[in-house]
Amino acid sequence: MALADLANLQATIGVDFKDPSLLEQSLVHRSYLNENPDQSLSSNERLEFLGDAVLTFVVAEEIYHRFPHLSEGELTKLRSALVRGDMLSRVARSLNLGQHLYLGHGEEESGGRSRPRNLSGTLEAVIGAVLVDQGLDAAKGFILRILGSELEQEIQEKIAADYKSRLQQVTQSRLKIIPVYRTIEETGPDHAKVFTVEVLAGDSILGQGSGRNKQAAEMEAARAALESLAGE
Repeated sequence: MALADLANLQATIGVDFKDPSLLEQSLVHRSYLNENPDQSLSSNERLEFLGDAVLTFVVAEEIYHRFPHLSEGELTKLRSALVRGDMLSRVARSLNLGQHLYLGHGEEESGGRSRPRNLSGTLEAVIGAVLVDQGLDAAKGFILRILGSELEQEIQEKIAADYKSRLQQVTQSRLKIIPVYRTIEETGPDHAKVFTVEVLAGDSILGQGSGRNKQAAEMEAARAALESLAGE
């Protein structure tokens, strides 16, 4: 890869490497070395190993602080959801990492640049390269920045599920009934809709909430219902 390409990639990912050869190494797939054994490059597998470890740590630390009430088992399940391969490959695709990969001809011809496993592994290798080049704080900042929207979405889904699960437990215990969510209003243009949802137990409205999607609105409705029931 030309130095200019590395410079463009650094601009894309928002990291200015002290040693750009580390970034280059993170892009080397084993298939390239198999077909080019005389190259001085190494595969990205060691950096992938390191990146996987630091990614797991950073996500674990984040959810440990965000969810102080979750048990070890619940934290483990959430962490697994947040570092799964399909999420990492989506982020790698958004950074256009596939176009920068060093691939062997066979891997290239078989669609290796868009293969989810290659993309997720490369992203982990890039994380490992940032760690080696700039240290843990920089790697943590990089992870939280590039995964920010994906992590936040997964976390919000967990929060919503948690509120709804707690509300169901309360209503089943007190009222012997499962709550039902009903969308009562949609406002705003298609690109910025606001949904309003109410949650009912039988004919009784327990709470109401609004959000930019139905899931967020249901979460707010469940939260409002829990607050109301706690005050009774």
